[in-house]
Amino acid sequence: MDVYEFFKSHGAEIEGDAASFTGLTGCCLFGIAGAENRSRDNLQGKALVPSPHEGIIPSELWLKVRKKLMANPKYQPARKSRRTWLSGKAKCGRCGYAIMSINNTANVLYMRCRKRAESNSCEGCGTIRTLELEQLVYDSMVEKLREFKNLSGRRYASSNPKLTAAKVELAQVDADIEKLVDSLLGANTALLSFANQKAEELEARKQTLTKQIADLTDASIPAAKMTAITGYLDDWDNTGFDDKRQVSDCLISAVRATSESIEIEWKI
Repeated sequence: MDVYEFFKSHGAEIEGDAASFTGLTGCCLFGIAGAENRSRDNLQGKALVPSPHEGIIPSELWLKVRKKLMANPKYQPARKSRRTWLSGKAKCGRCGYAIMSINNTANVLYMRCRKRAESNSCEGCGTIRTLELEQLVYDSMVEKLREFKNLSGRRYASSNPKLTAAKVELAQVDADIEKLVDSLLGANTALLSFANQKAEELEARKQTLTKQIADLTDASIPAAKMTAITGYLDDWDNTGFDDKRQVSDCLISAVRATSESIEIEWKI
């Protein structure tokens, strides 16, 4: 269902209904004859078809890579910075470009806006010392985990059949709402009255399903994952660089920073 929702939200035409996306098979993407769009990155004007073969790449992995590439087409995993475990997530709070950790003349690591460094077209993020930013983010992760007994994240909850069923039903409700809206063109008073009642029922069901999905997602996170992350945070000084990066990857989507403020976009 995550794959279904991704392609639908990006304008692809989907053959078959949401119930076809069971997570047991793969799917194929085709260009539509006569369509102007021939770019592999633009999904509008493409058709997604569930296929009979078994899926090759797990959906959560495929979506993670796809979204990362869409956000940064020049992404090169072999060139990850080793100067800060915030690399890839730290962004300039003014322009949104990546901020990189570099040495100054006093051999102190600090963060610099890549856009300012390359074109001087951003005023920059101000003076941000790398270690101070890392400490602020670490403190925020510790505080954030106090609010949650379980992590929430679709990639840990994808095997929950109740969650999958709820997502399928939600997609069907959305489709029914679209059909209802389309049927209102030229409708008379009696039909409008019926449509309003039906719309209220569908919207109420949609709200119920949305909450159910959120609750199931929270409840589906393995306790072992939470224990591991908490263990790393409790012994952060002795935690390796790659483990720190993985912990932050689990909890954080982006960190937007300037010398005056810091905003963390959480995954939980």
